[in-house]
Amino acid sequence: MTAAPNFLFEYLPILIFLGIAAVIALAAVVAPLLLAPRNPDKDKIAPYECGFDAFEDARGKFDVRFYLVAILFIIFDLEVAFLFPWAISFSNIGLYGFWSMFVFLGILTIGFIYEWKKGALEWE
Repeated sequence: MTAAPNFLFEYLPILIFLGIAAVIALAAVVAPLLLAPRNPDKDKIAPYECGFDAFEDARGKFDVRFYLVAILFIIFDLEVAFLFPWAISFSNIGLYGFWSMFVFLGILTIGFIYEWKKGALEWE
């Protein structure tokens, strides 16, 4: 019966850590409510949309260039996500892995050049 209190005593640092984390999180949420000034004016409570007031319906159509930029971001974000594990395991994958990544990067480069030539990166 004496083993149970010793076993639970080993978890005390974790409980202290969780308690301190909860106090800090609660303080971070409550402190602005108590200390922040409350003097909103017309500009502070106005909806912000690209630096100017909204003048149309929010459900309007977006220009296709927004989607092209988003797709380009996703493509190159995924490229980096594939490059990190490839670079770490480079010594294990050998020449086949090197040329596979070279083909992958070549296809992405061709796609980037195509988007560039089509004017997807030009913002009017």
